[in-house]
Amino acid sequence: MRVFISGSASHLARALLPRLCDDPAIESVLGLDIQPGWFEHRKYRHVQADLRDVSLAPLLQGCDGLVHLAFVVLRGKTPAHAMRAINLDASQRLFAAASAASVARQVHLSSAAVYGSGVLVNEAAPLKPIPGFLYGEHKAELEHWLASHYPDVVRMRPHIILGAHAQPLLKTLLHQPFYVRLPDPQPQLQCVHEDDVATAIVLALKQPAAGAYNLAAHDSFSFRDAIRARSRVAVPIAPKLADALLKLVWGMTGAGGEPGWMEGVHQSLTLDSGRARNELGWRPLHTSRDMLTR
Repeated sequence: MRVFISGSASHLARALLPRLCDDPAIESVLGLDIQPGWFEHRKYRHVQADLRDVSLAPLLQGCDGLVHLAFVVLRGKTPAHAMRAINLDASQRLFAAASAASVARQVHLSSAAVYGSGVLVNEAAPLKPIPGFLYGEHKAELEHWLASHYPDVVRMRPHIILGAHAQPLLKTLLHQPFYVRLPDPQPQLQCVHEDDVATAIVLALKQPAAGAYNLAAHDSFSFRDAIRARSRVAVPIAPKLADALLKLVWGMTGAGGEPGWMEGVHQSLTLDSGRARNELGWRPLHTSRDMLTR
């Protein structure tokens, strides 16, 4: 199998590329990213280019599999229209080109953010991302488009992805001593290890699969308890103060992500990952508790 991967310099790609290249069933991997390549392997070739305007047909020719990781997660100072051009326009262009090139197995890395909130939601749940959180809104809009135009594309919906190469903002949030003071019972969340996400992607490439698959560790946690477990001194702050501080920091520096994601702290979001277990044979090897206490 010859695999094309967009976003090959992304955080998750650092866990996925070694897995792909170590798999005997994978003959070669071609990576595309606007950033320089970092990974070296006899099976791997990196192309530094912008997904928005690169000629895709020559790159996809002869490929059997596609993994789409290229997405802007944290907007920072990026204009909304530029973020949309990458997350939606370029993504649609890629899947249209892959279909035209008859790429048999296609996997899109979506996100649990498409649900917004819910308890043990399965893949049939409506997509209701948090308003104002562009990443979640873009993921949901692209999923609707894929379901309508290319329903055979696999849409992975991982919860919070942790591991050695996790998004730096997630590491910062889990290592700082503050948490939002919320009434009990505390909202519940889940996470999933990057290696377990990589396993699910490889499984979907190597066997018949289509549609959406939730990915999460079996156990859940509250953000408050995660901070308390990691910090010797854990400080609760009022929700209004947390919102105001995030808006101030984001407005001044672009750091911290769009303020819209903060609404997710107030609501539970846990996933039923039964479809991935039953149809793909996926078994996460890491628990939320293990990931949060390391």
